[in-house]
Amino acid sequence: MCRTTGGVVMNSKFLVLIMASTLLIPFASTVVAQPDQPTLPDWNLGILYEDDESTPFMVENNGEVTLDFWIDNQNPYSIMLELEYEVPWEAKNNGEGNVSLDSGENVTFSLIISDIDVFSIAAKSEEPFTITATLQERGGVPAIFEQPKEVSGDLEIPEIFDLKIDIDDPLGPINSGTEYILKVTVYNEGNSQDKASEIEVTDDCPLLATDDALQAITSRTLESGATTEANLKITASESHPSRSCKIEVTVKSKGAAGTQLSTDNTRVNIESSPQNQEDPEENNDDENESPTEIVSSNLPAPGISIIFSILIGALFSISSRRF
Repeated sequence: MCRTTGGVVMNSKFLVLIMASTLLIPFASTVVAQPDQPTLPDWNLGILYEDDESTPFMVENNGEVTLDFWIDNQNPYSIMLELEYEVPWEAKNNGEGNVSLDSGENVTFSLIISDIDVFSIAAKSEEPFTITATLQERGGVPAIFEQPKEVSGDLEIPEIFDLKIDIDDPLGPINSGTEYILKVTVYNEGNSQDKASEIEVTDDCPLLATDDALQAITSRTLESGATTEANLKITASESHPSRSCKIEVTVKSKGAAGTQLSTDNTRVNIESSPQNQEDPEENNDDENESPTEIVSSNLPAPGISIIFSILIGALFSISSRRF
């Protein structure tokens, strides 16, 4: 009985010990775990935004964009970093390769991304760019097993409205009193949908008239890269003199609210009819002049001998009076 009782007592102590150990395990883990080591000063980089990080950098119409990024070195040693850049749309950049910073130095760098063909890329397209920095040296000692750091942002293509207009040159001169057709073409060379808000036709010949057929272009929407055509009819009046006339056409972009316009011109040589080539002033002078009458005589002209005889007779008459 005593052995049995003793065995029961031993088993009970063993169970209590196991339960106590189980309860103490979390505390033991806490005691064993080492506290985090204090973080040593390090270096870092970031991008400077005008607004917030969600706002992309807008590319200019010339295909360039400039952005700034910073590098801050809080190491107790100087550092040297290797910089790499990933830019979209096969663009170029002028980023620096290797940079050095002294301890505690914070430097801002400018990055120009250029040669972006904004006219061939859809408006408002967005693509990311990345700047990667890798530690090469710390305090003049080569750094190994260092993880690079990188920052990223977005670039956005702007809306570009660019309409171009072209007027055909005439094949040759036209006669007064006739009509002629000139083809006019409008091109959308922008990267956005657009249309012509206004088309204006002017000329420097008062007796030359043009119709309003080009106004039909203003009702047509042009996708990027699309073209549209219309015929311009010119009419030279019958009294039009021979003259070279300048015809100019101008188109305004509706997408650009009329601030973007394109102009082209041509010259039309007008040849007047023969009756229009006479000078009216000369005709008036001829009408005002009275006709001159020419009277002719059939009598023979006096001979030299008769004239000589008259002169001799006159001399004798004078001599007789003196005596």
